[in-house]
Amino acid sequence: MKIDSISNGVVIDHIRAGKGMELYHFLNLDNMDCSIALIKNAPSQKMGKKDIIKIDTELDLDLDILGYIDPNVTINVIKNGERVEKFHPQLPQRLTNIIQCKNPRCITSVEQEIPHIFKLTDREKGEYRCIYCESKAKN
Repeated sequence: MKIDSISNGVVIDHIRAGKGMELYHFLNLDNMDCSIALIKNAPSQKMGKKDIIKIDTELDLDLDILGYIDPNVTINVIKNGERVEKFHPQLPQRLTNIIQCKNPRCITSVEQEIPHIFKLTDREKGEYRCIYCESKAKN
């Protein structure tokens, strides 16, 4: 299989095998009008198997949200065919409408238009709590 290199864009690497489609849908890549390669179950020395997403356009997204979805991902930013930046996204301080509060007494259960906002309360455990009712988010 041959996947061409990209000129300007993003390569999301070290995605846990099987999580590539979830990231693909989360980033709404199916609505983009550019070349996108989703490689599933690629061999990896570190992970055994991994998924990779190559996007041949510059993204205007907060890629730190990927740190919540899969904390092991590596993001490579490509400009003019060269990697100019490589980083691991950190857990974001706040998540808005990414996860939903499951507490039936939370105001977000009653008032549907209120955004579901969670704040990071324990970085080491990756623990988030609802800002309205302090319920812990399910991982």
